[in-house]
Amino acid sequence: MNTPLNSPRYSTASIALHWAMLVLMVAVYAFINIADFFPKGSDARLWAKNWHFTLGLLVLAVVWLRIAVRALGTTPPIHPTPPAWQQTVGKAVHLLLYVLMVAMPLLGWLALSAGGKPVPFFGLELPSLLAPNKELGHQIKEVHELGGNLGYALIGAHAVAALFHHYVVRDNTLARMWFKLRA
Repeated sequence: MNTPLNSPRYSTASIALHWAMLVLMVAVYAFINIADFFPKGSDARLWAKNWHFTLGLLVLAVVWLRIAVRALGTTPPIHPTPPAWQQTVGKAVHLLLYVLMVAMPLLGWLALSAGGKPVPFFGLELPSLLAPNKELGHQIKEVHELGGNLGYALIGAHAVAALFHHYVVRDNTLARMWFKLRA
């Protein structure tokens, strides 16, 4: 019997990287939102923003590993097979999520560079990618914030679709990316 718990699944590496990336992205969003609770210029605000920057850059590092694992691995089939339009939408959302995981950290790095600010990464200061230009830095920051809002929508849509497939359609979409449960 082919149930969601014994269907073909993604590799352990793919599953671990998927959920690790979720934790990282939640932390990135959490730290930038936490920063808003503190006064501008305060140590607490700087602490939260530095963790936002650092973890955002960690997303950029981890996404390349994730892309490599995905490229080298296989995609288990969904049973029952969803309609073609759902497959197309799913592939588009996944592509946009990968674009987000690459573009957002780069935009953040560019915004800090153009703003003449340090680019922290676990106690190190990464090199600037651009010469200081406050106006350009502000424009890049605006695009970065727009991308962050788009990220909320994409991540939310991804999660809702997985739950919809699991609880309503009752296919193996979510089970393919879930940790193997012991019998």
